[in-house]
Amino acid sequence: MSILKRQILFSLTLSFVLLIVFTGIFTFIFPLPDWQFFIKKEIMDIPLIVYIPVITMIIGLSGGIWTALPLRKKLYDIQTGVMNIEQGRLIDAGKAFNIVELSGVWDRLNKVQEQINKRTKQTQKLVNEKAEEQEKRIQEIVSQERNRLARELHDSVSQQLFAASMMMSAITELRPEEANETESKQLKMVEGMINQSQLEMRALLLHLRPAALKGKTLQEGIKELLVELSNKVPMEVDWRIEEIDLDKGIEDHLFRILQESVSNTLRHSKAASFEVILIKRDSLVILRVMDDGIGFDSEKEKTGSYGLQNMQERALEIGGSLKIVSVPNKGTRLEVKVPLVETEGDKE
Repeated sequence: MSILKRQILFSLTLSFVLLIVFTGIFTFIFPLPDWQFFIKKEIMDIPLIVYIPVITMIIGLSGGIWTALPLRKKLYDIQTGVMNIEQGRLIDAGKAFNIVELSGVWDRLNKVQEQINKRTKQTQKLVNEKAEEQEKRIQEIVSQERNRLARELHDSVSQQLFAASMMMSAITELRPEEANETESKQLKMVEGMINQSQLEMRALLLHLRPAALKGKTLQEGIKELLVELSNKVPMEVDWRIEEIDLDKGIEDHLFRILQESVSNTLRHSKAASFEVILIKRDSLVILRVMDDGIGFDSEKEKTGSYGLQNMQERALEIGGSLKIVSVPNKGTRLEVKVPLVETEGDKE
């Protein structure tokens, strides 16, 4: 039974009991000469004996509703507070009740919520620490495995491709000029395929190598990468790098974007020149990568290329933006802009 029904029933019962008691007391003190008075006496053609229970019922109903509605509202507020705690939402700690018992219940709910919040924070902290430790272990294992694969590929497949390339070059040069033209074209095709496979292998080794800077600054890492690239790839590599003080997270993400861009250039662009620029203008750090390769349709590649999506996500993670402009047969230009936010402590 609801609090409203219970209170109305209680008020009606109390009203009738009081009616009987007061009627008995009144008739005892002032005896009535004739009980037929309540039946004979009429008001608007209705006997007085009918008015008495009706008025009593109205008084009981009014009193029950008047006392039950505010109490039901307060109990509903407490029920809502319990549901909010159950669902993880905050309750109004400053809410006041004019009933001492209900105020005590609300205070207890506030204390329960504080305890739940403390335990939730502790649990989340433990989960975060566990996830970070697990992520570190996974990264270490992945890094070791990538190193192992890169080493084995470099020592086996890469060396064999280099040897095959040298042999094909020697065969092509030693063939007499009057040799079969069809065979010469086929040998040239095989030589080109071997050279392309070498570029693919170098791009794969670049991917497999750990992308972290490992204690180096971004400038040092870029120079080391580009020097190695210029020594191993028949491509003109230029760079212009300014000394910029950046946070470790920004440096790592920019370096990973550059690695992805170099890998894409080696695998797809067929470029003869490659240029990297790292500069700071106003409050922006700008990383610009350009090549003169065959280019691509950037609108089509944005939805299908995992590498482009990966670079886009890395730029967004450090609050920057990535823009790629590519024209078929004229080259590709990639530009990352990252805003530098300085605090008062940084300025001091």
